[in-house]
Amino acid sequence: MDTLGLGTIGISIDVSPSYLDDARALESLGFTSFWLPGGQIDRLGRLADLVHATETATVVPGIVPVGVFSTAQTGELFDELSATGRFVLGLGGPPSARPLAGLRKYLDELEVPTDHLLLAALGPKKLEMARERAAGAIGLLVTPDWTAQARHSLGTAELVVDQFVVVESDPDRARATAREPLSFLATVPGYRQNFLRMGFTDADVDQLSDRLVDALVAWGSIEKIASRVAEHHEAGADHVVLAPLGASSIDAGRALSELVVSSK
Repeated sequence: MDTLGLGTIGISIDVSPSYLDDARALESLGFTSFWLPGGQIDRLGRLADLVHATETATVVPGIVPVGVFSTAQTGELFDELSATGRFVLGLGGPPSARPLAGLRKYLDELEVPTDHLLLAALGPKKLEMARERAAGAIGLLVTPDWTAQARHSLGTAELVVDQFVVVESDPDRARATAREPLSFLATVPGYRQNFLRMGFTDADVDQLSDRLVDALVAWGSIEKIASRVAEHHEAGADHVVLAPLGASSIDAGRALSELVVSSK
């Protein structure tokens, strides 16, 4: 159930000198939501710029990192953009020893309505928090089996899956492209813990095995990528974000736009 106006398929846009022009072009191709990666949000104004540069798409940070921007800054951004009806706030917990406590404190102080708020969540406690204190959850680097379990945990709350994609059919090249971000993300405790929770072994994670890469990153033909997106939807995802690797957002978006057209 699309309660946030995201549509069924969105796309992650890398911040670049042309990202606002790219967004306008992708909007004309039918994409209904744009996501800015949290690590590229050097200023919250980039989100406002993206909202004002487009006409119909919903804009979501994926995610605003708690601990980098204050609740006052985040609240001011939401107040500025809420009237457009095209902004949803995505938040992620701080990289601290007690991330749940830090996120809970941030939410206590944040003046943003929960029905326009999504939380990055992988484990059961974060999913519970997303269900109780937000409109739903965002999962990254997850399998369709995780999606099914998250749907059960969230009940009717919104479930977003951020899916890495590589439009490349050569296995060696596709997996090499996928391993570039995974080589760092696999060292982040929260992701590693969830990989193990999903049934991967320490060796899978340490070696970035083909089994791990193929399960977490959709690569190959448009049809093969569409099949993975469909698996997440069938497992209970309300919205799937296509996060292109190895190609610019605009080039990958043009190639993937037929997924959006066919989903409507």
